[in-house]
Amino acid sequence: MAVRSRSSRLSALALACCSSLGAMGLAMPAALAQNDSAGAKGAQVYCFMRNNGNDHQVSWTAAYALIKRQGAGMFKTSPEHAAVLITESVVQNPGSYPDCGRYLGDLFNRKASAATAKVETAPAGQSRPGGAGLTRDERYNN
Repeated sequence: MAVRSRSSRLSALALACCSSLGAMGLAMPAALAQNDSAGAKGAQVYCFMRNNGNDHQVSWTAAYALIKRQGAGMFKTSPEHAAVLITESVVQNPGSYPDCGRYLGDLFNRKASAATAKVETAPAGQSRPGGAGLTRDERYNN
């Protein structure tokens, strides 16, 4: 009787493991679909703003904020991943984002990002302790 009991427990454990793996397999496509959706929404915001005269930094900040909030995972979407999501959306649907291809390079050009950031400069000889007056993105050059 002890053998059957142990065998039953092992079978139940194996069944639980298999069903957990199956559930994870079903959840992965849903997470990927949400990533695509967040990328498409980010691309809409970024391209709309750029086509209406906004500079890269303002458009990027708005698009990245939207992508971070739309993410379904436990972890924050990195700026690099968000840029890739926007680029994939534009490349896969160029008709949905007219004239946006010319702005995509700005998503990957750190110098352009730094140049468009509005950073206050201290008068000569004075330093701003601890980066006072800078935003987090300006401080870390994101």
